[in-house]
Amino acid sequence: MARSRHDSVPAEHPHPHERDPYADPYADPYAGDQLAGRRMDAGGYGDEPPPRRRRRRRRWPWVLGTIGLALLLLVVGGYFYLDSRLKRESVLVDYPGRVADTPGTNWLIVGSDSREGMSRADQRRLRTGFAAGRRTDSMMLLHYGDGGTSLTSLPRDSYLPIAGHGSNKLNAAFAFGGPKLLVQTVERATGVRIDHYAEIGFGGFVGVVDAVGGVDICVKEKIDDPKAGLNLRPGCQSLNGGQALGYVRTRKFARADLERVEHQRQFFGALMKKAAGPGVLLNPFRAFPLALNATSNFLVDDGDHLYDLVRMMWAMKGVSGGDGVTTTVPIGGSGSAGGVGSYITWDKSRSARLFGALREDQRIPQDVVMK
Repeated sequence: MARSRHDSVPAEHPHPHERDPYADPYADPYAGDQLAGRRMDAGGYGDEPPPRRRRRRRRWPWVLGTIGLALLLLVVGGYFYLDSRLKRESVLVDYPGRVADTPGTNWLIVGSDSREGMSRADQRRLRTGFAAGRRTDSMMLLHYGDGGTSLTSLPRDSYLPIAGHGSNKLNAAFAFGGPKLLVQTVERATGVRIDHYAEIGFGGFVGVVDAVGGVDICVKEKIDDPKAGLNLRPGCQSLNGGQALGYVRTRKFARADLERVEHQRQFFGALMKKAAGPGVLLNPFRAFPLALNATSNFLVDDGDHLYDLVRMMWAMKGVSGGDGVTTTVPIGGSGSAGGVGSYITWDKSRSARLFGALREDQRIPQDVVMK
């Protein structure tokens, strides 16, 4: 038999007009249905955040990832760009009888008198003269390894055998055969294998010094050398690029070249310490000009890269900070010869001990350390 509408199953909730005599007369009859199964949070919403806030939260990881990727690409691209600006030349080549690899790392650092990139006005202002080509003005052997760090000056007037040219001054090797013959001459004389080569000319040197904002140097006595364009008073002071070039070039001392190489070590160490300091590295107005000047003015071997120069700079900073040894090859005497002029000779015994320590990556004996 069919069921009448009066016999149907009663609804779960009473009809709005059928009031419970004991219920709150002001209660919302639909409150239970509207909020069933949902919790109220502090913001007045249910379990899930509102759609707008959810979209905003999901966007932040994407934004941060994009920024991080852009910075990574900028750093990597900047590195390869700067590395490509380095001037390169095939310098460290093999030759018959070349010394085998020695422990530690050895750099031959050369300051040349190249005027490349300098205008005639710059050459007049800096008193460099107008000679063409390039010749060695300073040579230093930087070593670092388990035996410590050292910076040894190789005076340019050192009288040494030069392959194919008899005996002559060390800087003559550069004049005869460029960096290749210079490296070969140094390796044969010292028994130390050169791993890296760096060379910078007059113009590049001035640019690097000016890029870091000058270098602080303590001058022991008054220096007045019109030929080098230099006039310095005694005391500690900041030298700009032009003054710095005159300071490392002047030979107006009682000991001439021997005192000059001491000044060169002093200044190059102070320059690297300044360049690697937070005042330059954390200052974009110093760091960027330094990077551009250094990479466009340093000449290195084909196998050298920007990270090698950074490591060299850090090692020289340590030497200037007192964490290493600075010295000149022990001098044994002097002489002169036709076609050569005045020269100096190395002390055979003490220089052998000095370079023996470098070959074995051991500490340099204190009694062979010279100023």
